Amino acid sequence: MSGRAAKGRLVLVPNTLDFGVEGAAVDLHEVLPLEVIAAAAGITHWAAENAKTARAFLKRVDAVRPLAQPLQSLDIRELPRPPKGGGRHDAGSDQSAAWRALLEPALAGLDVGLISEAGLPAIADPGAVLVAEAHRAGVAVLPLTGPSSLLLALAASGLNGQSFAFVGYLPVEPGARTARIRELEALSQRLGQTQLMIETPYRNDALLQALLAGLKPSTRLSVSCGLTLAQGFTRSARVADWRAAPSALPDKVPAVFAILA
Repeated sequence: MSGRAAKGRLVLVPNTLDFGVEGAAVDLHEVLPLEVIAAAAGITHWAAENAKTARAFLKRVDAVRPLAQPLQSLDIRELPRPPKGGGRHDAGSDQSAAWRALLEPALAGLDVGLISEAGLPAIADPGAVLVAEAHRAGVAVLPLTGPSSLLLALAASGLNGQSFAFVGYLPVEPGARTARIRELEALSQRLGQTQLMIETPYRNDALLQALLAGLKPSTRLSVSCGLTLAQGFTRSARVADWRAAPSALPDKVPAVFAILA
């Protein structure tokens, strides 16, 4: 019988959606099941976008369920930065070794927690690369239940939840942005598919105005802002109705935009 330790798991730990929103911290009990909080408290090795914000999350966890080790003694490693020029990661890329190094504790039999700045890890998030590396290394991946702004926004929109696509950020340059909006509208109409997008909060209103200017009056537009926060809301209506009753969006609160032509 081999004495080699069984592999640990890569545990995808959801974060809250209040990252970067001043004075809006939610009670962990309101957005995360107690079992998820307990699982996070027991993990001693972490991979995170940002070690500082990961510690802030774990401090909140500790207030509910004591951590297995003191916060300052936890092993928290940051994800490798993407290569300049937006190069694609693959198993043979120069960065593969750096990603695989994050899985060393799992290969030694310990669970590794993966956490994003907000929401579910690996969804619109660079942690997806680590998940892919885990599969290549034969490390089991365990996703835990928690909030996803994209799915919450889709559910609240009343748009097509049977067929949808997340398209990320739109171009900042006005001409290219308008062209992309019309391309997505045509795609939505042809496929009957909801198109989801996001923007940096301080550009929320600029994107809203571009959508209202570039979309057809009959296209349905939904905006979900600050989901799970006390001031969160979703407005879903035809573009013509948005134009008749304009809304301004906050510039410091994350938003998800969705269209269905």
